[in-house]
Amino acid sequence: MDMGEQPTDDELITAWGMLHEAMNSVQPKLLEAVTPDGKDMAGPWFEVLIRLQRTPGHQLPMSRLAREVSLSTGGFTKLADRLEREGYVVRESCSADRRVVYASLTEQGLDFIDRTRVEHVERLREYVLDPLGSEGVRELTTIARTLRDSALAKNR
Repeated sequence: MDMGEQPTDDELITAWGMLHEAMNSVQPKLLEAVTPDGKDMAGPWFEVLIRLQRTPGHQLPMSRLAREVSLSTGGFTKLADRLEREGYVVRESCSADRRVVYASLTEQGLDFIDRTRVEHVERLREYVLDPLGSEGVRELTTIARTLRDSALAKNR
C-alpha cells in the first residue's frame, strides 16, 4: 500500500484486530508476574494501583480512575471494594466537594505496588521493549495517546 493511500476496509479491520490480539496475548503475561499470591485479581486492578503509585499524594478521584481504566462507575465501585478489602486502597471524601470521593493508596498498597512494579517493568522490557525497540515503544505511546485523545475529544 502506498503511504498516501487509504487502507482498505480489510486492512483497517486487520490492524484493529491485531492490536486486540497483541493486547490479549501480552496482558496475561504482564499480570501473572504481579498477581498477589493466591488472589484472583483479574481485571484492571494493577493499572489502578500503578496509577495511584505514580500520582503525587497517591490519590485520585474514583470517577477519574474509572474513566482511565475504562470501567463504568458501578464496575469501578466493585473493584474499589475489592482493593479496599485487600487493604490496598481507602476511600476518602473531598473536603471541598462532597460529591468527590478519592481512592487513596494505603501503606500496604504502596508496599505491594513498589515490590511488583520491578517485576512488571522486567516483563514490559521482555514483551514490549525487546520486540519493538526503543523507537517502537515511543511510536506506540504516540499512537495510543492519539487514539485516546481523539476518542475523548469526540465524547465531549
